[in-house]
Amino acid sequence: MTAIDRAEGRRAFGSDPDRYQDTRPSYPEEVFEILVKRCDLRPGSRIFEVGPGTGLSTRKLIEHGPTALVAVEPDERLADFLMRTLGSTAAALNVQVSTFEHAVLPAAWFDLGTSASAFHWLDEMNSLRKIAEALREGGWWAMWWNLLFDGSRTDEFHKATVTLFDNLDRGPSWSLDGSPPFALDAKSRIANLEAVNAFENIQFDTISWTVRFDTARLTRLYSTFSPISRLKAEERQKLLYSLGQVADRQFGGQVELQIKTPIYIAQRRSNTPVAT
Repeated sequence: MTAIDRAEGRRAFGSDPDRYQDTRPSYPEEVFEILVKRCDLRPGSRIFEVGPGTGLSTRKLIEHGPTALVAVEPDERLADFLMRTLGSTAAALNVQVSTFEHAVLPAAWFDLGTSASAFHWLDEMNSLRKIAEALREGGWWAMWWNLLFDGSRTDEFHKATVTLFDNLDRGPSWSLDGSPPFALDAKSRIANLEAVNAFENIQFDTISWTVRFDTARLTRLYSTFSPISRLKAEERQKLLYSLGQVADRQFGGQVELQIKTPIYIAQRRSNTPVAT
């Protein structure tokens, strides 16, 4: 078992964006309620999104009527998917094909910055500094994840299949040393937000919910996870077949998965330079 390099995440999900979009569960509505009630998401907001992927979050942000939504996506295949599926209906959308490190963002201009299930692929401290520089005073940063395949689950299907993943490589969302997964390591995430010396009102919440999959959709879902998608075709099909067999034989072809959605929000402090 080895760790998957963060740079690989920039191109890990673009080979079949339609499958990703169709099988990954959407984010719970509570996430966007938090953005509205605590982060002042409203019509006319200026937003940037880090790693939008196929746009599961982007679509919801567009529904709130921003005047500008800059989506920074390093994989040109996913950027093309965003423009193909959203570009003609969202005048506010501007897709930048770029790593976040090289993205061009106006300073102190955005009301809100977001990242959904992507921030663990970035260099955390350098990215937080850049985020702080892009936000206006009083603007908000929010990052969240849907956790299905990082070792945090306790549902019966996970218990029945966990040994199938023992030898898989781990993405940076996982812990290799027994510490909490990246998204659930609130102590580290909050400490790093504080270390930038540009954020206040830092808050952390976890939303717990369940979703039901039939066997076909379940195996398609698992095929989108980076430790599985990077396997050789024969190994990948063998693993997915084994998952399907467990789903059919032990769960009658209907599996309920537990999902945790941790979310962090932080407000850009006024009159405070970013710590270097």
